[in-house]
Amino acid sequence: MPKIKTHKATAKRFRRTATGKLVCMHQGRGHLRRRKAPRTLVKYRQVEIIDAPAAEKRITRLAPYLD
Repeated sequence: MPKIKTHKATAKRFRRTATGKLVCMHQGRGHLRRRKAPRTLVKYRQVEIIDAPAAEKRITRLAPYLD
């Protein structure tokens, strides 16, 4: 049976923690940061835990070999 190809855009956006949780960075931190509140910018630095079962299933199907 051949290996499943990884969806590269998904692999760049998500990663697994040591305990197996899926995490990603917050959206909206790419540009236009001068007009955002400092409290918002601090929240962008923290990772976001994905706890929705449907999203976790979809991401696992797209990138089965995430570390």
